[in-house]
Amino acid sequence: MRNALVLVGLAAAGGSVIALCIHRFRIQLPSSRGALRLYSLSEAAAESLSMASTNLISATEEWKGLREHVADVDKTHLRNLLKDEARCESMTVEFDGIILDYSRQRITQETVKKLFKLAEVAHLKEKIDKMYNGDHINVTENRSVLHIALRAARDTIINCDGKNVVDDVWQVLDKIGEFSERVRTGAWVGATGKSLKDVVAVGIGGSFLGPLFVHSALQTDPEAAQCANGRQLRFLANVDPVDVARSINGLNPETTLVVVVSKTFTTAETMLNARTLRTWITSALGSEAVAKHMVAVSTNLKLVKEFGIDPQNAFAFWDWVGGRYSVCSAVGALPLSLQYGFPIVGKFLEGARSIDNHFHTTPFEKNIPVLLGLLSVWNVSFLGYPARAILPYTQALEKFAPHIQQLSMESNGKGVSIDGVPLNFEAGEIDFGEPGTNGQHSFYQLIHQGRVIPCDFIGIIKSQQPIYLQGEVVSNHDELMSNFFAQPDALAFGKTPEELRNEKVSDHLIAHKTFSGNRPSLSILLPSLTAYNAGQLLAMYEHRIAVEGFIWGINSFDQWGVELGKSLASRVRAQLNLTRTEGKPVEGFNPSTTMLIKRYLKENTPITVDFLRSKS
Repeated sequence: MRNALVLVGLAAAGGSVIALCIHRFRIQLPSSRGALRLYSLSEAAAESLSMASTNLISATEEWKGLREHVADVDKTHLRNLLKDEARCESMTVEFDGIILDYSRQRITQETVKKLFKLAEVAHLKEKIDKMYNGDHINVTENRSVLHIALRAARDTIINCDGKNVVDDVWQVLDKIGEFSERVRTGAWVGATGKSLKDVVAVGIGGSFLGPLFVHSALQTDPEAAQCANGRQLRFLANVDPVDVARSINGLNPETTLVVVVSKTFTTAETMLNARTLRTWITSALGSEAVAKHMVAVSTNLKLVKEFGIDPQNAFAFWDWVGGRYSVCSAVGALPLSLQYGFPIVGKFLEGARSIDNHFHTTPFEKNIPVLLGLLSVWNVSFLGYPARAILPYTQALEKFAPHIQQLSMESNGKGVSIDGVPLNFEAGEIDFGEPGTNGQHSFYQLIHQGRVIPCDFIGIIKSQQPIYLQGEVVSNHDELMSNFFAQPDALAFGKTPEELRNEKVSDHLIAHKTFSGNRPSLSILLPSLTAYNAGQLLAMYEHRIAVEGFIWGINSFDQWGVELGKSLASRVRAQLNLTRTEGKPVEGFNPSTTMLIKRYLKENTPITVDFLRSKS
């Protein structure tokens, strides 16, 4: 039963309890699947919520029509839908070498029409235009959302508050190109005159996951690998000293350049890691070495200078780009240019730009990010599938799923609309993934016979590193891609008890070997995995996530949910300091946390700087 009844206790003077139907203020909870939810509200609050809910997308006739349409889709099975050649052809889109096949989604052609009508009533086109026009669509922070400007062509005009920001972007990109070339050619050397061939990028969240994804994708691309010959790029994100140890293991401070990425230069974890690496450098080379061995990506030039970094070696980025959308800014462009050279980064930006233009100008029927976003809304909010598996069939994309995990879950993990109204439907996805075929031997059991999890299969036509052994039936890449093509069909068609009996499977194993099928997936096929293609893939998912947020009516560009834990951590940090330095008792926490902190303090001894000296 999808239409759950919610009993609301209304606190009144006489303590009376009034039962209200869910349609008063919680319209159809798709993920509850018949669950009963109880809410205690005052009568005024219930009335207010009832009025506010009419502003949500779920109050529209188009949303309600899709809810009713689920019953029609439930009568179908993918093994039958995939027999319809016209349907399959209509659900294949190609742009700039990318092929999207979404015929294995649990949809009919009527579903697609209804989703387009939902996009219309959600004003999707207008919202996309507002983003490209520099409107302050991030209303909670009063900011524009212009990561598209980071990869715009030099002659493009994109205004933010009356100023063309593309000029500012290219000033920074030109500076990155010039600086990275100086470092790579040896014109810029370290304190002892040695070339800086090793780079450690210090940052966390969006300052880490996006650049790491691109770096991992390019390491085995022949062109990029040749440009990176003899160089190393490492990332330090976690404040855990283990991550410090791993990031500098085997490195020589004399040949290492540290890039500190922090917009405000106040991010607690990043700045502690930056001070740690500064100590590593100065303990070996002296305090004057900081100016030669450390640069910054930041807008806070005052703190950059106080840290010891020459403000001339600080690379800017702007409030109109959020951390998780910043890989195309100096956040990613600087460390990647130092490793691969700016021309390779330029190709990455061109790939992203190609999808930016496609997203902005292509009709929705052939618009890949729009189609992807609408399908996610369908799966999450109507079919009740809360998760999505991202399954790239190339090891080079091993860090893609972790980046999209942050990009999606930090953007769309919201419980209220952009106007602050509590959502009465499920929004946001739980993203996870692993490259094929590794994932097949990890969690595919669950997606085949356990929970239904829509899957994104990402394949590459031309391998970065082709291998064919004489005498083998197929090449290594063909073996990989055989699984890429087979797995979506296994999920869609399944295997019936009748088929198993025809194969003479023992009766007691029939239930165990039955596959229900009808499990949705989509396939994305890229021609290759170059810097250009990595840029395409990034932009495709960035815009997909924006589409989801635009339809749900939420703000995909703030992240208030990360603040509370950080605030509480500052209290714990102060307590640890007081106890260690002044012997102050642990107090002001709940009994459980108090016990855990006491045990930690009793058993733990702080690491000393000798740890760093031993690694130099």
